Amino acid sequence: MDTSDSLGGTARYVFRVRFRIESSLPEVSVDPAEFETTLYRAADPPGEPGWLFFRDHLWRGNVGDEMYFREVAEDALDVPVVSISFSELRTDQAYLDALRDAIGAQLGEFRADTIDEALTKYLGSSIRVVARDDRRGG
Repeated sequence: MDTSDSLGGTARYVFRVRFRIESSLPEVSVDPAEFETTLYRAADPPGEPGWLFFRDHLWRGNVGDEMYFREVAEDALDVPVVSISFSELRTDQAYLDALRDAIGAQLGEFRADTIDEALTKYLGSSIRVVARDDRRGG
């Protein structure tokens, strides 16, 4: 699912999730029992509640607390999650511009000297700008 801000920008966080399915019946089994999928989480519009998701949960382009994030994914997907990793923030240019403006307005809270430094601290190099009509996934 995408979210749009008043400027029409959209973004979503992309994660790789490895999960397991288990039978509750001893006479039933599955093979393979583990699968990998892509999980998309809508990015809240900059300045709105939840927009600091990247700051609160990512560090240098990785999930900051994988155990906690596996639990969050398990609740969302209703399956045991074996692993989860951050892939990218997939965004259009309008959202990225709004994000940069919002970070710039609160730069001191990011303990960074520049907007680029703040983005790198949390997202690493995992920002992918896509055209507005590139809606693949989520």
